Amino acid sequence: MSDLDAFRERVRIWLKGNCPPEMRLPVQSDDDNCWGGRRWRFVSEAQRLWLERLAEKGWTAPEWPRQYGGGGLSRPEAKIVLEEMRILGCRPALHSFGLGIVGPVLLQYGSEEQRQEHLPKIARGEIRWTQGYSEPNAGSDLASLQCRAEDKGDHFQVSGQKIWTSFADKADWILCLVRTDPHAPKHEGISLIFFDMESAGVSTKPITMIAGSSPFCQTFFDGVCVPKKNLVGLLNGGWEITRVLLAHERNWISSLSEQSPARSLSLFAAEMLGLDERGVLANPMLRAKIAAFEIDEAAFQAAMDRVGDLAKSGQANPVSASMLKYYGAELNKRREELLMAAGGADALEWEGPRSCNGARARAWLGSKSNSIEGGTSEVQLNIIAKRVLELRGT
Repeated sequence: MSDLDAFRERVRIWLKGNCPPEMRLPVQSDDDNCWGGRRWRFVSEAQRLWLERLAEKGWTAPEWPRQYGGGGLSRPEAKIVLEEMRILGCRPALHSFGLGIVGPVLLQYGSEEQRQEHLPKIARGEIRWTQGYSEPNAGSDLASLQCRAEDKGDHFQVSGQKIWTSFADKADWILCLVRTDPHAPKHEGISLIFFDMESAGVSTKPITMIAGSSPFCQTFFDGVCVPKKNLVGLLNGGWEITRVLLAHERNWISSLSEQSPARSLSLFAAEMLGLDERGVLANPMLRAKIAAFEIDEAAFQAAMDRVGDLAKSGQANPVSASMLKYYGAELNKRREELLMAAGGADALEWEGPRSCNGARARAWLGSKSNSIEGGTSEVQLNIIAKRVLELRGT
């Protein structure tokens, strides 16, 4: 038995003994996903216990160094942990912008003080993060942002507005792009800072979407005092970090549909529509669409694994994040369309306990935002066309 085979066996034994049975059931609503943070209220003792056990093991962030709350695993070992969790149907113990976006940026660009203070709290789910990027007049052209941070000697004073700040009304801290030199070319006067959302001068306003609610908010800063120790990287050097940060965000968004175990489309459709005398889905057209989707889903998972391996060795194409983000968003929208088709009229129910207050219909409508968040699909396609296919407009 190889070292990795032996490691896989140990992982399988540990997961079977430590993942509560309730945490191996398909996610039924957003409450089943644990986001952590100062205000998080666990929906069950099993949810609390699963986060506590996985964080103690370091497997909420398996590849992070142990001194920062991670598992200290190699890339192949971390893949084994995720594979075995998928096989056993274990839910992720923690969903977190901190794990997918903030942590990787601090590991690469943060000071040792910032890493020691914030990374262990992220890994344990103690602090919930949001990001402040887009503004009403700075979306796809993010470098046009005008939210400013003025140098006040021992601190920055932040004033301005952000929009589409996901879960800002529930977050504890924010990672924020600000303009620190209004006279420099727009790409050169930007810095990256972070601060507590309970700071004086911070306010949020949720944005209601067609699904009846949404994670998105408007966020306002009115003279917020931010310690200078909360500057990430160099002053006015934020745009270089931003490009890396957006790649992490797009990779994270593209991976979301792969993180949470759920009933396969085939099983869901069979339960809703029944099987014919041959034991296959009775609706042949839907059966063909589901088969095509599940093939594409498996191919996408393989592509994500390959890009992850290349990134770890420093060989990944920088545009890979755009490709994964675009295809991951389209794939998730296809999944929701097929779930609606398989659910029939019952899937259209909007309220009531039977449908968990219309969870299926609301998820379908909510998936439409996948092609906007983290950079619109049109922008991603332009990036791919220019930097991979080397196409040029006339």
